[in-house]
Amino acid sequence: MGIEENKEVASVKYPRIYADESGETHFDDVEIELTPTIAAPPAPPINLSSPMPATQFIYYSFPAGYIGEWHPVPHRQIFFILSGEIAGEVSDGEVRTFKTGDTVLGEDTVGKGHRTWVTSDTDVLTAVVQLS
Repeated sequence: MGIEENKEVASVKYPRIYADESGETHFDDVEIELTPTIAAPPAPPINLSSPMPATQFIYYSFPAGYIGEWHPVPHRQIFFILSGEIAGEVSDGEVRTFKTGDTVLGEDTVGKGHRTWVTSDTDVLTAVVQLS
């Protein structure tokens, strides 16, 4: 995930995994615009995205050496990588690696899904928000 800012617009970019009409999965990059907003008066404005409705929040801990073969996500959910490093492969063959500080949106709730494996020597800890 990266925050890009200039004098006019700030945005956040992160990858997502999605399934197409035939159930094949792909990576795509999402960019969300941030708008200067007074969120906590009297503090000055900060850049905020539009809200995303969520249903619950959980932690996932993937042990070092973990391999998750092909599977879809159980819910549309966004992962925040808190520690460690994990890789994901989608059915079109693309592989991406995610490290501490990265964000990934999982939307492949149908189809072949993706596979994941821990690439670090340590466990991977993620905070996961399941979206509505």
